[in-house]
Amino acid sequence: MQEIHLQSIGLMSGTSLDGLDVCCSTFHRKADGKWSFHIDAARGYTYPDPLKEKLGAGAQQMSALEFITFHSAYGRFLGERVNDFLAEFEVHPDLIASHGHTIFHEPQKRVMFQIGDGAAIAAQTHLPVVSDFRRLDIMLGGQGAPLVPIGDRLLFGDYSYCLNIGGFSNISMEWNGQRVAFDVSPVNYVINHYCRSIGLEFDRDGEIARRGTVCLPLLEELNALDFYHRTGPKSLGREWVETVIYPLLERYPLTMEERLRTFYEHAACQIARVLERYPVQSGACTLLVTGGGAFNRFLVERIEALCACRMVIPDRRTIEYKEALIFALLGVLYMTDQRGCLASVTGASEDNIGGMLFKCGR
Repeated sequence: MQEIHLQSIGLMSGTSLDGLDVCCSTFHRKADGKWSFHIDAARGYTYPDPLKEKLGAGAQQMSALEFITFHSAYGRFLGERVNDFLAEFEVHPDLIASHGHTIFHEPQKRVMFQIGDGAAIAAQTHLPVVSDFRRLDIMLGGQGAPLVPIGDRLLFGDYSYCLNIGGFSNISMEWNGQRVAFDVSPVNYVINHYCRSIGLEFDRDGEIARRGTVCLPLLEELNALDFYHRTGPKSLGREWVETVIYPLLERYPLTMEERLRTFYEHAACQIARVLERYPVQSGACTLLVTGGGAFNRFLVERIEALCACRMVIPDRRTIEYKEALIFALLGVLYMTDQRGCLASVTGASEDNIGGMLFKCGR
């Protein structure tokens, strides 16, 4: 097997609208097939309020012309942030891999769109850019998500489970000889939505939820939702939250503390349910937790209380930038003609190498 040694920048923008994560990492695959990585530099960029509004509900309401114009403008924004990053950290990567920002995700209709034109990023940076990683998988009948599990397998394979808690929680693990992964439940997408209604960006350390009590009838209704009882590849999008979760939460006349406390319990219950359904087949049980939710003390406490696994909270840079790191890896896999999207994870008809390459002449 040929050795690989490439430096790649990963760009990640999640549904929680926290901002843009930029992670520059060097990847090395030895002749024996084992991968290693080093995060060379990483930084987060907050979104200006007008841009955050457009990336939220705004883009879904645009006309076709407005939407494609915004797609191009957001691509230029991404390219400008990469140029700022290159100047600040004085790195010279081989490529950029961009997740984009999810606007539409309805795989049952074979519809998805990640905004942020890769061609605009390439034109701004004059670096090769791989983007639009999900579309081929959708067209092959898959969910187009999650894409992180290939990185979990190659870079974090020593852990029993890899759990990421962002706008949505998702998990991956080896099961019966193949990688299994899926979205678990909404988390920060819902929590941040309600916090913004009272002038806060998020619930720091879960302080608001900690003051509340669980509404058991609401918790039971949430846990009974059909999505949580389906097996196999499955993914969540904002559409489901807005049409199912919000109306259910608002049906009950609760205080903010009670509503958030109940939703925290729901999110922790769903994680515990997954671990029970996919028990460790051998060895000690370890749960690697990354994403913004790993910083939420009360949420972590509730997961620990309900789960039997030993939770591992890694260093801050891995917590914050793991998804951007793995998108950087996806770009490397694309450039070296290796599958990055696993049918066992997404439900597509076959493994695939999703993405589009944009490359300037110089």
